Amino acid sequence: MARLHQHRKGIVLAGGRGTRLGPLTRAVNKHLLPIHDRPMIHFPLACLMMAGLREIAVISTPEETPRMRRLLGDGRRWGLRITHLVQPQPDGIARALILAEDFLDGAAPTLALGDNVFLGRKLGPFLRTVMRGSGPCAIVAETDDPSACGVLALDGSGKPVGMVEKPATPPSNLAVTGFYRLDPDAPDLARSLVPSPRGEVEITDLLEIYLQEQRLGVVRLPRGISWFDAGTPEGLFSATCAVRELAAQGISFHGCPEEIAWRNGWIPAAALARLGRALAPSTYGRRLVTLADAALDHRSCDQPSAIPLPGTPPAPRRSPAAFRHAANVPPL
Repeated sequence: MARLHQHRKGIVLAGGRGTRLGPLTRAVNKHLLPIHDRPMIHFPLACLMMAGLREIAVISTPEETPRMRRLLGDGRRWGLRITHLVQPQPDGIARALILAEDFLDGAAPTLALGDNVFLGRKLGPFLRTVMRGSGPCAIVAETDDPSACGVLALDGSGKPVGMVEKPATPPSNLAVTGFYRLDPDAPDLARSLVPSPRGEVEITDLLEIYLQEQRLGVVRLPRGISWFDAGTPEGLFSATCAVRELAAQGISFHGCPEEIAWRNGWIPAAALARLGRALAPSTYGRRLVTLADAALDHRSCDQPSAIPLPGTPPAPRRSPAAFRHAANVPPL
């Protein structure tokens, strides 16, 4: 994959109390709950990887950060650099940008909420297209229950004019999903925000600033890509069913950092096989081994043996057709 951005880093927000999923979340962070055969947090992490980002901060609570470290490590096995940050209390999405300011070090952040699940064959190309744009951007999707989300308000001509967080009377059915491309000034703007009545610094307030300054781009989720708020029992179940159905069709890359890292050229097929064997005898691990074995049968298109560091462009692929055959899905 070509290097799309030199000054952009990813953030996965995986804190919060998870009260909408109680009592499931009394003993465990919701982002560690399963969606089919993979943990929820794999999905936003995978989205950032599909978008081309390799330096990512994972923000969680003091209690859950050790578990996140155990699950994700430093990201090296996937060709990433993962930094773990602790948010002492759930005081809002925008506040997390302030917490990550040193990690960003002047880079533009792309923020992914840990309970948002995006699924679709064309998800990778869509995310890379979003990332090629300049300036702040929010992805919106039509929903049957906009009152549970941040909602985009439109004027009579369909032009975005405002955002409202969890409105009792939604101004539209367009929910602001949990994937945001932001500018380097996002931490400074977040610092200027006043907490809402919920006691949190709302991401919609930050987006509202960009909108009023006519800097915010809004992209509608295209047909063929689904969005789930997995922070509710209904959303968690629906996302699980959808991932299971896609896996049955041979579409396995969603929420699978190992496969995405390999397809992006960040790890070789031999490393993919080792990662799969380490997870055997799970179906997840066996799938990785099968995928790697199919690629190794086409040694002419195998990846380099070294894992390049973030910021180093991967070597070009020599035979995309063999890769498509190996996984039975289009390249990411």
